[in-house]
Amino acid sequence: MEKINAVITGIGGYVPDYVLNNQELSRMVDTNDEWIMTRVGIKERRILTEEGIGTSYMARKAAKQLLKKTGVDPDTIDAIIVATSTADYKFPSTASIVLGKLGLKNAFAFDMWSACCGFIYTLDTAASMIQSGRYKKIIVIGADKMSSVVDYTDRSTCALFGDGAAAVLVEGTTEDVGLKDSYFRSDGHGLPFLHLKAGGSVCPASHFTVDHRLHYLYQEGRTVFRYAVTSMSNDCALIAERNGLNKDNIRFVVPHQANIRIIEAVAKRLELPMEQVMVNIEHFGNTSAATIPLALWENESKLKKGDNLIFTAFGAGFVHGASYYKWGYDGSTVEQGQHTP
Repeated sequence: MEKINAVITGIGGYVPDYVLNNQELSRMVDTNDEWIMTRVGIKERRILTEEGIGTSYMARKAAKQLLKKTGVDPDTIDAIIVATSTADYKFPSTASIVLGKLGLKNAFAFDMWSACCGFIYTLDTAASMIQSGRYKKIIVIGADKMSSVVDYTDRSTCALFGDGAAAVLVEGTTEDVGLKDSYFRSDGHGLPFLHLKAGGSVCPASHFTVDHRLHYLYQEGRTVFRYAVTSMSNDCALIAERNGLNKDNIRFVVPHQANIRIIEAVAKRLELPMEQVMVNIEHFGNTSAATIPLALWENESKLKKGDNLIFTAFGAGFVHGASYYKWGYDGSTVEQGQHTP
C-alpha cells in the first residue's frame, strides 16, 4: 500500500474590519508609534468589536471561505479541529459551535489548547489522523480573539495582540507533498512568565479576581522574548538539518508573528533574507494560533507546488517547535477570497 501523506488543499481567512492603529492606542495608554514599531514592529491590529460574538464567529467565517474556495462537499468533512486560547466558552468546544453553524452532518469537532503553537501542533495532529487512513478530510482552524484577554490599561501588552482566524483543509495524497517532519517540545516551567491567572479551576472567577484584573493576559516580556528567540531559532536549525534544508532550497519560513525582532533572529539563524520570510505582524499584530495560517492565506498566490516551507512558533507553557512542510498546489491558480492586507 502506498504511503499516505497529509497535504493542505485550500485555505480561507478572516480578520475583523475594525483597525486599531498605534495612533489611536496612544490615546488609550502612554505609548507611541515609534516605541511600538521599534520594539515589536506592529503598526496596527484588527479587533472584533461587535458585542456578543467571539472566536467561533471568526473561525466560521474563515471556514466558510475555505469551503467556498475549495468547492468541497461539506458532508465529506470528517472533523473540525480549532486551535485557540480564547474559546467562546469553557464548554462546549469552539469547534463544535463552528461545526453547528456550518451545518456539517458527518463530522466531529474538538479544540486544541497550545497557545501560539496551536496551529502547528493541530496541523500535525490532523496529519497523523489523515495518515492513519481512517479520515479523509479535516478542517484545521487557528483562531483567537486576543482582544478579549488584553488589558488596555497595560502598555506593555496591549499593543501586541490582534484578532483573526484562518482555516485549512487537510487531505490525503500519495504524492510527495504535505507535512514531512515536525520537532515539538514543551517546557513546563514557563507558567510564571506568560499566563492568564483567573477563570480556570485554580483561580475561579470572583469579585477579587475581577477587581484585581486577573482575567487579563500577563507576560514578562524580556524572559519570553529571550526564550522565543532561542527556541524558534534552534528548532528551525534542527528541522532544516534533519531534512537537508538550507538557504538555497527553503522557499519561505513562516514564523509565529509575536515580534519582528524574533522573526529577524530566526531568519538570520537560517541565513535567509527577509524576502523569504512571511511577515504580517505590522498590520495584524499577534493573533496567537491564527498567525501562521493567516500568513499563508495572505501569501497563497506566491506559493508553488513543491515549495519547501518551515513553520515555527513559540507560546505559553512554554511550548515551541518547527515543522517542515512541502506545499501541495500552485496558489496563483486559486480564486482568491476577499481579504484586505
